[in-house]
Amino acid sequence: MPLNALSVQSAKPKDKSYKLSDGRGLYLEISPNGGKWWRYKYRFDGKEKRISLGTYPDVSLAKARESHIDARKLLADGIDPSEDRKTKKATKKINAENSFEQVARAWWESHMQNKADTHKDKVIRRFELYLFPWLGNKLISEITSLSMLV
Repeated sequence: MPLNALSVQSAKPKDKSYKLSDGRGLYLEISPNGGKWWRYKYRFDGKEKRISLGTYPDVSLAKARESHIDARKLLADGIDPSEDRKTKKATKKINAENSFEQVARAWWESHMQNKADTHKDKVIRRFELYLFPWLGNKLISEITSLSMLV
């Protein structure tokens, strides 16, 4: 029988971890210290796997079900949800390292070594005031001459 909000909220810790099943691999794991984790157990390439979908109450039952559906869609497309999550995390990290602000600061470090302190301060201050708020989080690959004109 599927879970409801009241059963999730009223689940109490026991001596050992236990699970409350919502169906189709989605369950709430309750640890002895009272922590509640949403998990999804699935099979991929003949191996049993599981991923965490967040902790209760930060992730509600409805949100856990949405994440569960998304993971099931990935499986239906032949994609391992765990590997997909790792790939997205790595891509996000790489993209953060290639943001305009990161590249500009690296340029500033290398090109301002032999400059006067007052000049270095002026250049970085202008970046911080005028460019980083507007372009700082954008990827270098996304910045085009046309996007600068708009």
